[in-house]
Amino acid sequence: MEVDSNGGDNPSVNEGEQVEEPKKVNLEHNHDLIPTDSRHFAMNKKIRTPVKKRLEINDQAGIGVSRNYHSMVVEAGGYESLTFDERDAKNYINRARKLRLGEGDAKSLQSYFMRMQAHSEKFLYGIDVDEEFRIRNLFWADVRSRAMYESFGDVVSFDTTYLTNKYDMPFAPFVGVNHHGQFIFLGYGLLSSEDTDTFVWLFKSWLNCMSNNSPKAIITDQCRAMQNAIEIVFPQARHRWCLWHVMKKIPEKLKGYAQYEPIKLAMQNVVYDCLTRDEFEEKWEEMLTKFNFYDNEWLGVLYHERHRWVLVYVKVIFWAGMSTTQRSESMNAFFDEYVNPKTTLKQFVEQYDNALRSKVEEEKKSDFKSRHKLFDCLTIYGFEKQFQQAYTNTKFKEV
Repeated sequence: MEVDSNGGDNPSVNEGEQVEEPKKVNLEHNHDLIPTDSRHFAMNKKIRTPVKKRLEINDQAGIGVSRNYHSMVVEAGGYESLTFDERDAKNYINRARKLRLGEGDAKSLQSYFMRMQAHSEKFLYGIDVDEEFRIRNLFWADVRSRAMYESFGDVVSFDTTYLTNKYDMPFAPFVGVNHHGQFIFLGYGLLSSEDTDTFVWLFKSWLNCMSNNSPKAIITDQCRAMQNAIEIVFPQARHRWCLWHVMKKIPEKLKGYAQYEPIKLAMQNVVYDCLTRDEFEEKWEEMLTKFNFYDNEWLGVLYHERHRWVLVYVKVIFWAGMSTTQRSESMNAFFDEYVNPKTTLKQFVEQYDNALRSKVEEEKKSDFKSRHKLFDCLTIYGFEKQFQQAYTNTKFKEV
């Protein structure tokens, strides 16, 4: 037994045990205070209403979160002058993103969905809402779209570019091609943003609607978020960039060069006139050397992703005869008959049935012509007669 400092026995301590030193509390600060650190504490973080509005406007204008936040930093005179950081800005923007519905839009959508489901239980739709139950994204597929996908779902085109400028809100149709070479709708989406998470939600909703039967090939524009979502939801599908969208960017990316006209001609020759991969590689290298394009970032990305858009690389895959240029132009021409820059979403939904009936009537007319107004054979060979009887007029002309 040990003896305490006062000479008395200490019964609470056994032999061999160490005595713990008494704990002390120092009420004095033993480190320097850093006032600027206070803005990092959650209790001090706040995004004021005018700043929230600016963040939303910049986001709607397509300005990324980093640039959006940095503009606030510059305007405030430095990071220390802000009461929030980039993560806070990103979280707020994600919460604020929702479909920009006008007066009567939500009611029109609800009425349309209820009417279609009452007509057929095979009409499916999905609604994605935020934490405050505001509509963020929509998806729907009618009976005809689901039926057409069973026959013509091998190749799908997905495009969000048409209505973006008109409504500041992407209308995202899934488009295929039927046996007449006419484009057909295979599902539809209305989106509040164009990020990876949004596309993943839409693609999964559409895939579930189509009995999880993934397309073999899909055509889109050069959207990185879209590409990420395709790799997640359709990992086995061959992904191709729309050639029309790629070539449309030539003026934007190369117009500043003094030799723009020869450059544009060289680019077109390389893309359209090469018959083999080796020939493309040779002509591409010649173009880079002639115009000193080795430091051009845009061309570097195109070359790295050449398997997604160059004709000699994609021609080995079945694309259902889908022409990307014709697809984009015909889609625009079709919608121009039903909407204009002042059309509201409510009006668009009301016009939607008219547009669908127009597509159905177009196909019925083509079916009739293929049955009763056959194109004449050009030869005496029997196999041409077989083609004439087996194919629609459009496909027979192609053969």
